[in-house]
Amino acid sequence: DGLADTADALGGSVSRERALEIMKDSRIGSYGAVALVLALLTKVLLLGLLTQAGGVLLAAWALFGAHVSSRLSPLVVIRTLPHVGDTAQSKSKPLADTIGTGGLIVALLWSLSAMALVGWHVPGGHWLGALAGALLGLLWTWRLLRQRLQGFTGDGLGATQQLSELGFYLGLALALGQVGP
Repeated sequence: DGLADTADALGGSVSRERALEIMKDSRIGSYGAVALVLALLTKVLLLGLLTQAGGVLLAAWALFGAHVSSRLSPLVVIRTLPHVGDTAQSKSKPLADTIGTGGLIVALLWSLSAMALVGWHVPGGHWLGALAGALLGLLWTWRLLRQRLQGFTGDGLGATQQLSELGFYLGLALALGQVGP
């Protein structure tokens, strides 16, 4: 939902105010539909490539690693960008207000612990490529939210998580030599 709403709002060349209005609309638009289809197809394709590269076990650990690491990304957005939009109706603003630096540190430690577990079960430096991909997904979305909205919304947080997850899979596939020339 967050990815679709963010794609609808930021896909066209609309003003910040209009983008925030579009994000409140419960209907899905053409940009949102395309974003969802592309995200789903890309996940399936990349997980298929990872399964070919290292079997089901590698793909399963990739799912776990992507799940944990991509959930750290919205917390970084919350701590580094202001909330924008309809604060009175927002479901994300009260939650965002409760996440302090301590919470971000705990989430970072949890994510690092999870990645250590992944690396212990399936050793190899390719996991650094996966984390780099997740970081690039975070940075790209963060920059887009800052430039277009001057902050984040709940939908923007959802989009950040989804793009970080896709970045994780892509980074891992690249590190394993499954994607590229």
